[in-house]
Order: sequence, then structure tokens, then C-alpha cells
Amino acid sequence: MKFPDLLLAAIRRSEIPLRFEPGAEEAVAKPVTELLTAWLNAHQPTEPRSDVDYGRKALLAELGEELAGTRDVPSD
Repeated sequence: MKFPDLLLAAIRRSEIPLRFEPGAEEAVAKPVTELLTAWLNAHQPTEPRSDVDYGRKALLAELGEELAGTRDVPSD
């Protein structure tokens, strides 16, 4: 499953009465996705110098792809 789908499903299950407004779920999801993207980018090593830095960079890239919906979220 893609992260955007998971986020929209969570918004739909919430008690926020958005279901009557077209596009409301996406409007709520957008700032959440932007916040998470900024948070991931803030943890990006500027100049990787060690295996740990390269590992973190790779993990952040995977999480960014999941957040963008271009990669499935692991089911395990």
C-alpha cells in the first residue's frame, strides 16, 4: 500500500466531518505530507562521510519515496 493511501484512509476514519466536501481529504493530507517531507529533509546528512551517514541517506530516500507514493510501504 502507498503512504498517501494510508494517510487518506486515516483521515477518512477520523471524526473530522470532511466527507461531504470534495477534495477535503487531500487538502488535509497535503500539509501533513509537506511537514513530513521537511522533517525527513532536515535529517538528511549534508555530506555523508561514513557508512552510517550513507545508510541514513539511503533510508531517508526510501522514506521519501514512500511519502511521495512512488514506493509501497512495507507490510511487515
